[in-house]
Amino acid sequence: MANGSPSLEMKGIVKKFPGVVALKNVTFSALPGEVHGLVGENGAGKSTLMKVLSGVHPYPTYEGELVIKGKQSRFTNTREAEHAGIAIIHQELNLIPELTVAQNIFLGREPVKKPLPLIDSAKMNEEAKKLLDNFNLNISPTTVIRDLSVGKQQMVEIAKALSINADILVLDEPTSALTENEVHTLFDIIRDLKKRGVTMIYISHKLEEIFIICDRLTVLRDGETVGSHIVSDIDRDKLVSLMVGREMKNLYPPRTPKIGDEAIRVENFCVNHPFLPGEKIVKNVNFKANKGEILGFSGLMGSGRSELVTAIFGAFPADTSGDIFIEGKKTTIKSPIKAIREGIGLVTEDRKRFGLVLIMSVGQNLTLASLDKAATAQFVSKKKEESIIAKYIKELSIKAANHLVIVNTLSGGNQQKVVTSKWLANDPKILILDEPTRGVDVGARYEIYQIMNKLVEQGVCILMISSDLPEVLGVSDRIMVMHEGEVTGEFLRSEASQEAIMACATGQKKDRKVS
Repeated sequence: MANGSPSLEMKGIVKKFPGVVALKNVTFSALPGEVHGLVGENGAGKSTLMKVLSGVHPYPTYEGELVIKGKQSRFTNTREAEHAGIAIIHQELNLIPELTVAQNIFLGREPVKKPLPLIDSAKMNEEAKKLLDNFNLNISPTTVIRDLSVGKQQMVEIAKALSINADILVLDEPTSALTENEVHTLFDIIRDLKKRGVTMIYISHKLEEIFIICDRLTVLRDGETVGSHIVSDIDRDKLVSLMVGREMKNLYPPRTPKIGDEAIRVENFCVNHPFLPGEKIVKNVNFKANKGEILGFSGLMGSGRSELVTAIFGAFPADTSGDIFIEGKKTTIKSPIKAIREGIGLVTEDRKRFGLVLIMSVGQNLTLASLDKAATAQFVSKKKEESIIAKYIKELSIKAANHLVIVNTLSGGNQQKVVTSKWLANDPKILILDEPTRGVDVGARYEIYQIMNKLVEQGVCILMISSDLPEVLGVSDRIMVMHEGEVTGEFLRSEASQEAIMACATGQKKDRKVS
C-alpha cells in the first residue's frame, strides 16, 4: 500500500442545497499510489464530495479546506481542477456520439497545425492510438462513438481522463456497463497507474470490487464521515453495517414463491438489427413466465436481453416477428402504449435516456404513466395525483426534499426508485426490470427486492434482467440465459450455479434443464 504525505486532503467540507445539507463536516484524504474506496448509500454524499473536488461545485459554494499535494486549493471551475491534475470519470458517460474516439479524447485540447490554426487530425489519431495501445484497449481512434458498445464507450471515457496525465483520478461506478473481461482490463489499468503513483478514488456499490482493488476505504453516511479503514482489516458484513447504520446479514429478503397461471408467453420471437439488413439481434426466443414468478435473464453484454424485452414492450426501433400471449391471449404489441394497455411496465436499463424526463419534478415523473388514475372527468385531480406521489415516495423511501424537486438533482439510486415507482403506480400485471439495481447501494437494493417480493405475492409477473450473477441467483425463481441472441440455458433457482450460468452465457454449452 502507498505511504507518505497525502496527495489529497479534504477537511471539514460542508455543502448545502436549498432545504438540504448534503455534506456535514466531511473529512477525507488519499495517498499517492493508493486506490481509496469511497462507499455509502445513495444520497450519502459521495458524488457531491467529488464534485467539490473537481470544481463542479466551485468555491465558495461550499465550506472547508481542499489541499492538493500540501497546497491549499480553491477551484472556481472544472478547468482549474483539471489543470491541477484532477480527472473524474462520471457514472453517466459524457461523450459526444457523433464524434470519433480521438475527437472525444482530445475535445477542447486538439493538436493544431502551425502556422494555420487547423486541427491536426493525423497527429490527434496517432496520439489517441498511443494512449489506447498503452493500456491495451483494442479500440480504433477513428471509430465513431455511437458505433461502440456501452462498455467500450466507458473505456474511452477512462482513456480521455488518463490523457491529461492526472495525478488524482476519480472513478465513479466505472464498471457499471463493463463486461467481465473489460472489468479485468480496467483493473489492470488501475494497477499500472498505482505503480506510476497516481492517486485513485474508487466509488462503487459493488462491494466485491472494493475488496479486490482498493487499499483503504472511507464510509460516508447521511453526508457525514463514518470512518476510514484499511480494506484488509474489515469484512463485508462490517462494511455494510457502517454504510446503512444497521446490520444486514441477508442481502436478499426471504420469500416463499406462490406461482400462479401463465402471465406471458413468447414464441419464436425474433428482433431484426436496426442498421444491418438481414441480421437478427434476437433469434427464435421462446419462454413463458407465470403470475407470482420472478424470471431472471442472465447473459453477457450484447447477448440480446435488453433488445428482447424492449421489443416485447414495443419500443425497439426495428421489426420483430413471432408471437406474444398475455394471459393466454395472443396479442400484437407495436408500441409502448399498447404494452401499457396490456398491463406491461418497463423499467429501462438507461434511466436517464429512457426512464425519466430530467427537467421535470419527482412527482411529475412518478405519475407520467398513471395520470388516468388521478383523473376526474378527463381532468387530472391534483389531490389524487399528490396522493399517488406521496404513497410511492413513502413506500420506496425516495430521498428528496419534496416531490417538487427536479428529478435530475437526485442521486442515481433515488432516480431509479422514481422510475420504478412510475410503473408501480400503473398497477402492472407484468413488470420488466432491466438492471433494476445498477448504481444502487446495498440498502436501497434490499428495499427494491422487498418491493419485488411484495409485487409477486400480489400475483404480478416480473421479468428481471441483471448482469449481477449473485443477484440473479438470489432473487429469481427461474433463470433464462442468453448468448448472441439465443436462449442457451434455463434453470430453476435450486439447480443454478454461477459456473453453469457463465458456461451458457459464453456459448460453451447449451443447457435446458427446465421444460
